[in-house]
Amino acid sequence: MENKNVCDCSCLHESHVVDAKSEIDKVKIFDTMSRFFKTFADETRLKIICALDGVGSMCVCDIAVALQMTKSAISHQLKFLKESNLIKSQKFGKEIFYSLADEHVKIIFEMGLEHLQEIDL
Repeated sequence: MENKNVCDCSCLHESHVVDAKSEIDKVKIFDTMSRFFKTFADETRLKIICALDGVGSMCVCDIAVALQMTKSAISHQLKFLKESNLIKSQKFGKEIFYSLADEHVKIIFEMGLEHLQEIDL
């Protein structure tokens, strides 16, 4: 059986291979990074991030109404986003308001959105 994952070109760019391996070896958190990006792989979580990006901070009730979902479903996703360090919460009296964890989350979301809008999906 032929292995289709093997390059059959006659020109090996050895310096590129060495440089690429060096770059890969520098990153020690590919597993963490993979989990981080998987968090963005859910439409509801993306909608929550979008809402928080646009408004700044919101309580569970407001997010639930905006997304036309139950508070329970939103709470579940907020817990996941908070455990993934993508959002933070702040309590005011009996209410808890959620916002993006930091500017990095905002940039990642907005750049992903911009990229996809540019390629006109």
